[in-house]
Amino acid sequence: MKSTLLGLSLALLSSFSHAEQAEPAIKGFGYYYDVPNHAEISEQTVFKVAFDVADAAEKGAQNNNMNSLARFINMHIAHGVKPENIQLALVVHGGASVDVLENSFYKQRFASDNKNQQLITQLLAHNTVVYVCGQSATHMKVKQQQLIPGVQMALSAMTAHAQLQQQGYTLNPF
Repeated sequence: MKSTLLGLSLALLSSFSHAEQAEPAIKGFGYYYDVPNHAEISEQTVFKVAFDVADAAEKGAQNNNMNSLARFINMHIAHGVKPENIQLALVVHGGASVDVLENSFYKQRFASDNKNQQLITQLLAHNTVVYVCGQSATHMKVKQQQLIPGVQMALSAMTAHAQLQQQGYTLNPF
């Protein structure tokens, strides 16, 4: 009976992994589920992943596709990948170009706060590069000086992706 209770207690404790208890790197974003018995990820793993976001968030709402980068960072750090081994790139184009407007410019345009600014700022602080397509930005009347600090204007999303691929980034499918 004691060994059965001990086994059950250990099983319950192991179901509450360090992933659920870890302080997230990207605070307030990037929630994920713990997956018991998943394929092991080496702590030596290096990720160089580009994410492509074209769909804009509802005005005044968070862009959930951008939140995927926070989820990627939080879940992999919680499962033993070193933060410096996670190198992400966010390439924004199309309607999502307005989601990287600095809050004051976003508010002028949409009479609402940009719920993506805090997320983008944290991503930039965690080894993520963020590009906005210059073609889309120009079409959407988004100027470089209106961007969240740290967001870079690329000639185009196609250019950014081609350069990232040459640097060893893979494209994350959504």
